[in-house]
Amino acid sequence: MKKVAKVHYAPAKHWVGNGFHVQSMFSYQDKDKNLDPFLLMDYNPPRHFDGGRKSDFRGVGEHPHRGFETVTIAYQGEVQHADSTGGGGIIGTGDVQWMTAGAGIMHEEFHSEKFSREGGMFEMVQLWVNLPEKHKMTPAKYQAIKSANIPVVELADNAGFARIIAGELNDVTGSATTFSPINMWDIKMNAAKAYTYAVPESHNLIILVLDGTIQINGEDIARRGELVTFEKGEENVHIEANNDVKLLILTGEPLNEPIAGYGPFVMNTNDEIVQAMYDVQSGKFGKIN
Repeated sequence: MKKVAKVHYAPAKHWVGNGFHVQSMFSYQDKDKNLDPFLLMDYNPPRHFDGGRKSDFRGVGEHPHRGFETVTIAYQGEVQHADSTGGGGIIGTGDVQWMTAGAGIMHEEFHSEKFSREGGMFEMVQLWVNLPEKHKMTPAKYQAIKSANIPVVELADNAGFARIIAGELNDVTGSATTFSPINMWDIKMNAAKAYTYAVPESHNLIILVLDGTIQINGEDIARRGELVTFEKGEENVHIEANNDVKLLILTGEPLNEPIAGYGPFVMNTNDEIVQAMYDVQSGKFGKIN
């Protein structure tokens, strides 16, 4: 079984714009956590937002990205997206927004008009997934993945179920197209049940506990809001649910490429970062219509 490296406590929350009150579970600055190819995870734990807004919706205004993909998983609430490729739409409970920034994109994210008007509970995870060097400058695109189109795998012995957002589990393939081998499993497990998840030896493994308490490989305990990182090598992970739990499990083949990052850009060299800033200033990322 893959060996736990560390269970990380949830960090303090901070605001991204005025619509996302997040805990930054990790970033590409964390060089010692075996995160590759995942660059960043922001978790907005459940929070109630008041309604009554007819304009001036909460969120983040127009900003650029280059060199990676952003993935937003909606657990509660609604987010409205628009970008310079003409992509966009609204994701709600159970939906996923998968945006490939690639060569460059301008985008914005706000609470939807309906959610802004009515208010309610809001819970989201946003991930940054690195692109291999050969695909850094791939054309930008947007995948809106509705909950109904995400395959579901029933876990043996009534242990629960897994939604396969990307990659595969038990020979079921997920909805998202990816540029490198990754698995993204949205898991719910029933209390007092256990399951061994098939994780390739070559993959890095990360687990976010969104609710409940788990025991990993009969040893380590992780609770709600905690992130579990693993050492390299070995395969598979055994998880016991102490109560009803909700997990996000990420596995990925590391790219093992240099990372140069600055704000909304993640490339392989500092010269490429400088070029990205110049290209934004010269209008090459386009604009939101």
